[in-house]
Amino acid sequence: MTRIRTIRQVNDKHHFTLVCRDLAEISHYAKVDNRQYRLLKATTPGSYTFILQASREVPRRLQHPKRYTIGLRVPDHPVVNALLSELNEPLLSSTLILPADEIPLNDAEEIRERLEHQVELVMDAGSCGIEMTSVIDLTRDAPEIVRQGKGDLAPFGITHG
Repeated sequence: MTRIRTIRQVNDKHHFTLVCRDLAEISHYAKVDNRQYRLLKATTPGSYTFILQASREVPRRLQHPKRYTIGLRVPDHPVVNALLSELNEPLLSSTLILPADEIPLNDAEEIRERLEHQVELVMDAGSCGIEMTSVIDLTRDAPEIVRQGKGDLAPFGITHG
């Protein structure tokens, strides 16, 4: 987490995401009620990051300091899913937008050129595009769109951005 903050040059208020294998893993790290579960089941895996109340399993340093929430997602990328299966635990994640950049880095060669002395490994799984996930806050009575991104908002009752 400290290294990601250093590379991205973000402060301790920056939110991170736990990338999980499936709904069962999400429910280990977040408090999920029936309404939330139905929405998660309908939209995972996919291009969404969900803000949920953190469970006791989440270290305090990974939670939002005032709301005790955590961002969680279940990706639909085969390489990420294989890595998660092999590790048998979630990965800490943040979109790779460097301080001087406007858009996320997604080319493995460019990432290696710019960060090779700051990271141990750059894995080339092909471009994932530059459109970020849709961020949906599920901690309130109705889903709240924090960031409109690649994930379709229709499952949350929103038909346009």
